[in-house]
Amino acid sequence: MTKQGKRRRADLEQWTPGTALPLAEAVAKTQSFKKTKFDQSVEMCLHLGIDPRQADQLVRGSLALPHGIGKKKRVIAFCRDDVVEKAKAAGAIEAGGEALVKKIEEGWMDFEVAIASPDMMRIVSKLGRTLGPRGLMPSPKSGTVTPDVAQAVKEYAAGKVEFRNDDGGNVHTVIGKMSFDAKQLEENAAALLGAIEKMRPSAAKGQYMKKVTICGTMTPGVQVQL
Repeated sequence: MTKQGKRRRADLEQWTPGTALPLAEAVAKTQSFKKTKFDQSVEMCLHLGIDPRQADQLVRGSLALPHGIGKKKRVIAFCRDDVVEKAKAAGAIEAGGEALVKKIEEGWMDFEVAIASPDMMRIVSKLGRTLGPRGLMPSPKSGTVTPDVAQAVKEYAAGKVEFRNDDGGNVHTVIGKMSFDAKQLEENAAALLGAIEKMRPSAAKGQYMKKVTICGTMTPGVQVQL
C-alpha cells in the first residue's frame, strides 16, 4: 500500500473520497485544501461512456475557456508571407512557411502549439514524423488548421486547451489555476462540460458522462455531481 504524505493525510481528514458535490461546491472544496508554495493547476477529468476502440466514438476538440488557464503558450504559425506580421502581432513566437519548416527539420522545437492555414499543409506535411509523435501536428479536428491564423494564434497563446479521450475513455485537461476566483474556475469547468456534452458521439450508448472529478496538482480529486 502506498504511504501517504502529511499533506495528503491532512486533506483527506476534511474530505471523504467518492463524495459527489455540485460543481460550485466541488470547486470550493478543491480550493480549500492545504496551500502550496506554487500556484497549482486545477484539472478536470471526465470518464465517458464511449468505446475508445471505435473511431466513431472518439471525443476530441479544443476550447477557449472563458477565463483562460493562467498560462501563456508558445505558439508558431505556418502561414503565407502576407500573414506573418499579423500572426506575430497575435502572439506567435515564429511564423512563416518553408523557412520555418526547415528550422524545425534542423532540430528547433521550442514551442507548444503549431497553427497552420489549410494552404500551408502541403509543406507542413513534411514534418509529420517530427511533430506527429509529439502531438504537435496541426489538425482541423483540434482547430489548429484554420483560415484565420491570427485568431487561432491569439486563442492558443492565451491558453486555449486541446483535449482528446485516452484509451480508457477519459478526457483530462487543465481548467485554470488555484489562484483563480472560484467563479472563474466554475465557469471554465461549466464551459468544458458543455463542450464535451455537445460532442457526444451518436454511436455512444447508455450514460455518456459517467464520472467527473476536479483536482489540483497536489490535492485529492473531488467528484462532481452529474
